[in-house]
Amino acid sequence: MKVMPLAALLLLLTEACAPTRPAPSAQPPVSPELYRTIARQDSLMFVAFNQHDVATLQTFFAEDLEFYHDKGGLANFQQTMQGFRNLFDQNKTTGLHRQLVPGTLEVYPIHNYGAVETYQHRFCHVENGRDDCGTFKNMMVWRLKDGQWQVTRVVSYGH
Repeated sequence: MKVMPLAALLLLLTEACAPTRPAPSAQPPVSPELYRTIARQDSLMFVAFNQHDVATLQTFFAEDLEFYHDKGGLANFQQTMQGFRNLFDQNKTTGLHRQLVPGTLEVYPIHNYGAVETYQHRFCHVENGRDDCGTFKNMMVWRLKDGQWQVTRVVSYGH
């Protein structure tokens, strides 16, 4: 049996016990008020998603929506809402839900328009008796018009 020199052993143990670097966190908000507003809109939108409530969910999206998905391509408002209906119908008993990944939400103002929101989110459902989850990246452009915030563009990627 080969004996490891003490210095090498100590170095190996030090590296093994060193804390891992935390995941990069979101940038501090440019506007804390705007950040809170968009974070609240995001939360309300995904309460509707998690409840599979298309009627409420669609109120968060503008009629001129463009939804870009790296696997599904480009969809307009009607196609996106039909996609939600189909997704919810297929997952009536699977517990499909979305969670925002903590520390990933970033919000930036878009002058004279609204805001851009980027984040990572995790979708889970039960398949074959086991949790099936995936974490994906997303960007949404929010428009403030007549006092109402609505999403006009979505880019969903990393699937």
